[in-house]
Amino acid sequence: MNTWDQLSAALPGGPLPWIALGALLLLFLLAFRLAALRRRRILRQLDPRRITLKDIDGMLDGSDFERYLHRLFGELGYREVHKTTASGDFGADLVFEDRYGARTVLQAKRYAMSNPVGLSAVQEVYGSMRVYGAQRAVVLTSGRYTAACRKLAAYNGVVLLDREDLEEIIAAFKSRKPEDAMETIEREPEDAPDELRI
Repeated sequence: MNTWDQLSAALPGGPLPWIALGALLLLFLLAFRLAALRRRRILRQLDPRRITLKDIDGMLDGSDFERYLHRLFGELGYREVHKTTASGDFGADLVFEDRYGARTVLQAKRYAMSNPVGLSAVQEVYGSMRVYGAQRAVVLTSGRYTAACRKLAAYNGVVLLDREDLEEIIAAFKSRKPEDAMETIEREPEDAPDELRI
């Protein structure tokens, strides 16, 4: 009895269905691996024309998000776009000049929707304004903000851009409407509520 006969006897239905199943599994694994490599290459390049919100959600850490925004803001046409150092950035991840010449500091927060951005983001970016000689401060997140964060931002004139705003910015850029994206980025901060009573 040869090996083929032994396989035929040992496997229900013979070896051909099992070989076909193994080949299909191998093809599936190969396709999955190629898709993962393609995704990793796109993320490595951080090409604003190719990155989606899903890619941003899948980024391993906030530094990829910061590098992506650095490229995006440069391609939108902002002048003097600088990415600060990873440590010792004094609360700003990007520093750029808007269309009207106002130096702006931006803090990027790649957060999940289930983990809202809190007060510290506003405190840090507001504090960085003096360090970088900025006239405007912006926090941009892939998530959302707490109510207290929104209130503090309004009191301090800090612009908050959330996931919906990020979607608008990406869509406008990909539609070749950089002015629309800049309008979202450069919008005025929310009006401050009445002063707090002590």
